[in-house]
Order: sequence, then C-alpha cells, then structure tokens
Amino acid sequence: MREMNSINIDSTIKRLLSYATSELKVDEEYRKYISLPNRKLYSTEANGRIISCIGIEIYNSKNSVIKHIAVLPKERGNGIGSSMIKFVCREHNLRSISAETDKDAVLFYANFGFHITNLGEKYPGTERFLCKFDVK
Repeated sequence: MREMNSINIDSTIKRLLSYATSELKVDEEYRKYISLPNRKLYSTEANGRIISCIGIEIYNSKNSVIKHIAVLPKERGNGIGSSMIKFVCREHNLRSISAETDKDAVLFYANFGFHITNLGEKYPGTERFLCKFDVK
C-alpha cells in the first residue's frame, strides 16, 4: 500500500473517493488528507494501476475511524478491502477502528468482524450504521 500525499489528485483516486462520498465533496476530502496530519489516505495497486483506497482519521495513538474505503467494482470480492483494514491497523498500531456506513456496505464490515449498531434514519430516507472493531 502506498500513502497518497501528492497535491494533485489522481483520477482513479477521485473516482474511488466518489464511491465513498458525494462527488461534490471529493476534492474537499482529498485536501483534508493532504493537509491534516491526523488524516491518512492509502492506495493499492495491481498491474501498475490503482484499484483501491482507504482513508482514515486517527483520533489518538490507538483509535481511528475509516472515513473512506473503496475498491474498483471489478476488483471487489477479492479481499482487498479487508487487506486494507488490516494494513492500517498494523501500520498505526491501532487498538480499535470504526466506520459509519449505509445498508450497502454494512455486510462487508459485519463479515470482517465489526460489531454493528443501527443508528436509525440519521438523514431523511437514509439508515446508517456504526461499525466498530477491536483489534486483537
């Protein structure tokens, strides 16, 4: 995995981030990864091209939140998302990691072993879930 720290956003990273946030917020979110020391964005490559990314916000020395995680659609189901979570946990020696997500991604987190809490309809018409994992 490679940390993204270039001022210029790669078009594939831009597309991946758009899967995890609104397209209108992609540039703003990317700027946060470049400018804030507690935000880290990593990418995974295969055959010389970027296929996934994970962005975290580190709250203290042992706890972090997944802000964005995305894998190109044709690469999904191959364990890439799980590998990225394991990487950031090792890289930052985390004790716990969490994420807030929607119905579409909650099964991914549950399958990894995250404890799922239904937050209800946090936004009109959108059910949200808090996913928390204690690293062993």
